[in-house]
Amino acid sequence: MITFEDSQSRLDSLELEPVGVQKLFLTETLGRVLAEDVVAAENSPERPTAAMDGYAIRFADQSAKKVRVVGVNPAGSLSEKSLKAGEAIKTFTGSLMPEGADTLIPIENVEREGEYIKIVKSVPKGFSVRPIGENYQKGELLISKGSRISFAEIGVLGSLNRVSIKVYQRPKVAILATGSEVLEVGQERKNPSQIRSSNSYTLEALTRLHGGEPVQMGAVKDDKATITQALKEALRSADIVVTTGGVSVGDYDYVKEVVEKELKAELLFKGVRIKPGQHVMIAKRENKILVGLPGFAYSSTVTFLLYVVPLIYKMAGAEYRPNIIEAVLREPFLKKSSKTEFTPCNLTVEGGEYFVDFKGKKDGTSAILTNMLNRSALVVTDPEEGNKEPGERVRVWLIEH
Repeated sequence: MITFEDSQSRLDSLELEPVGVQKLFLTETLGRVLAEDVVAAENSPERPTAAMDGYAIRFADQSAKKVRVVGVNPAGSLSEKSLKAGEAIKTFTGSLMPEGADTLIPIENVEREGEYIKIVKSVPKGFSVRPIGENYQKGELLISKGSRISFAEIGVLGSLNRVSIKVYQRPKVAILATGSEVLEVGQERKNPSQIRSSNSYTLEALTRLHGGEPVQMGAVKDDKATITQALKEALRSADIVVTTGGVSVGDYDYVKEVVEKELKAELLFKGVRIKPGQHVMIAKRENKILVGLPGFAYSSTVTFLLYVVPLIYKMAGAEYRPNIIEAVLREPFLKKSSKTEFTPCNLTVEGGEYFVDFKGKKDGTSAILTNMLNRSALVVTDPEEGNKEPGERVRVWLIEH
């Protein structure tokens, strides 16, 4: 088995091109990854603009305490009048400042006296005037290729009048459960040894959460010919093929053998010194990736986060950056192995600091998926680390944040 760091290094070194590019209407791009740089084609604003309702004046005229109102400048109109000394034009939020004006004095700072305004409270030069290019300037790189599109990106693209935008296609992730004991949801259970294929739905949800397109391939029995046929179909259907079960060292664990001998895939690694999920396997066949995950629910979930999620991001033209913080232990932590461990925990924030406890987390096998309920996080410990006492700091992976 290789170390966790070695496995991550091999994963990072994989040269994978994004699966493709498509053009979508702006309103359909939320959550997608940008496939082009977005550069401003003009200044915003193009001319000095009023930032509030008031009167456009010359800064120097405030000393006179009284100026004459010579016009009104509603938002959306283009005032052709040039302001002269001793004059003011009533101007509204979003209106272009008239030529000659350099300051906007708010309505509440003046008193109206017929066709004049009396300045009760002065303001600094340039007050409430948005300068040319305040928002962005012509030629400025606003959003880089590879950025994930959220609400702010959509707003900026709308301000640029981008009706449609190029994004990377979502990588397709085929999910295949193996095991003669595995039942599809809805199938009749005939004996207590049979279990539901919950992994498939957990991994489908994770695929969607991280921008992939899941392709459910169902469950297959522990039979080499059946697994071979199912994996061939999955490779034709998706960019990443994920199996659960059949990667250990039992008599009926055929996935590794099929991947290497029947599919002629290049094995990148099989077995990592991690807990849970030490029997994880990754292989490459042409431009497709096959990932064999353990069958236990908690193991398959953690290893999917560790090894499949980064691949989804890479094939979508982005980069996955796990969110890892430091937290203080509220109770003792028992290190169970000399491997890199991922332990479910509860995370709270008090006084601006993170704290960790393990209340409600069951101690048992790596089949206990309920340990990840209630927005759990994962304590990450290195092989050389040992038991820890309350008050010590630990690294915590915020998988739900």
